[in-house]
Amino acid sequence: MSLLSSFWSEFLEGAHKNEGKIPVLYSILKHASPLELTDEKIIISCENQGAKIFLEQRKNEVEDELYRHTKKRVLVEFVLKPPKKKKIDSPLLSFEPSAEDLYSKSGLDHKYNFDNFAVSSTNQVAYAASSAVVNNPGTAYNPLFLYGGVGVGKTHLAQAVAKKILDNDKNKKVYFCPGDNFTNELIESIREKSTARFRRKYRHLGLLIVDDIQFIAGKEHIQEEFFHTFNSIVSAGGQIILTSDRHPSSIKNLEDRLRSRFLGGLIVDIQPPDFELRSAILLIKAKEKNINIDIEAAKIIAERTLDSRALEGVLLSIYAKIIGIKEKIDLDVVELFFTQKEDNKSKRLTPSDVIKAVCTYYNVKQSHL
Repeated sequence: MSLLSSFWSEFLEGAHKNEGKIPVLYSILKHASPLELTDEKIIISCENQGAKIFLEQRKNEVEDELYRHTKKRVLVEFVLKPPKKKKIDSPLLSFEPSAEDLYSKSGLDHKYNFDNFAVSSTNQVAYAASSAVVNNPGTAYNPLFLYGGVGVGKTHLAQAVAKKILDNDKNKKVYFCPGDNFTNELIESIREKSTARFRRKYRHLGLLIVDDIQFIAGKEHIQEEFFHTFNSIVSAGGQIILTSDRHPSSIKNLEDRLRSRFLGGLIVDIQPPDFELRSAILLIKAKEKNINIDIEAAKIIAERTLDSRALEGVLLSIYAKIIGIKEKIDLDVVELFFTQKEDNKSKRLTPSDVIKAVCTYYNVKQSHL
C-alpha cells in the first residue's frame, strides 16, 4: 500500500469513529480517493458529479476532519474521478451493441445515471443501498423497494443501478418496466395468445425494475403472473428493484403473498429533497446544459422552488431572459425573476377589469351598459 493510500485508510478509520456526527459525509468520503497530498493541500477524487457538489458544499467539514487526523490545516480540492480507459481489442471493427443501444433495449432513459444523482441526508440510505446492489446484485438487498412522493428520485436511482450493472456486464439481461406497462403487455399477450413469449421475456431476467408497482394492485391475474415472475428471477439469482409512492403495507388490494415478498427485502423511504439537495440538483442541471450560474443565485432558486421537478423549468426560464444580455445567472437576475413572478400572481382579473377592457375595445361608455 502506498503512503497516500495508507494515509487515506487511516483518515477514514478516524472519520468512522466520528460517523455518528457526520453519517452522510462519511458515506460519501468512503467512495472517494486521494490523488495528491502535500503539506498544504490534498486533492480528492469524487465518484461522480453529485458527490463532488455534495463534498464541495461541506468543504469546511472535510477540512475539519482532516485537521482532527493530522493536527494541521490543509486546503481541500475536489475533482471528478477520471474515466477508465477502455482497451480496444482487435479487430477494431466490432459488432457489439453500444452502451446506448443496450440502455435503450433495456427500457432505460439516457438522462438517469449515478453521475448526475445528487446525494443528501434525505436520500443517502437509498443511495448506499443502490450502490450495494450494484456491487452484489441478487444477494445484497432483494428486492430493493424504494418508495416516496413524486420527484424524490426513485426512478432516477433505479435506472442508475440498471446502467451500472449493464456497464459491469453487457450480457446481463436487464429490463426497466413501468407498472402499467407490465399490465398492458400481459393483457396484450393473452389477447394474442403469446403468454409463453411474455414469460420468456420477464422470467429469465438478471435484473427487473418495476416502476410504480402499486399499479398492479387489485388486478388478480396480473398479480398472479408477477408473483411467478418474481419467484423465477429471485430463485435464479436475479435482482428485483421496485418503486412505489407508498410503503408495501399501505398498498391497498395487494395480495398478501406479494406483500410478504416485498417486505422480505430492504424497504427505503426517500424523503422530499431538502434545501441543500435542491441546490445540488440545480447545479448539476446547469452544468449539463452549460448554463453558467452563481452558486448564491442557485441557492435562492432552490430556496424558493420546493418541487425538485420544477427546478429545471425555473432554471431554463431565467436563462431565457439573459441570453445575449448576460453571460451568467447572478443574484440580481434571480431576484428580478421572482419579483416579476409575484407581481403577476398578485394581478388578479376582476369583473370590473373585464368590463373596462370590453368598453375600451368597442369604444362604449360603461354607463351605457
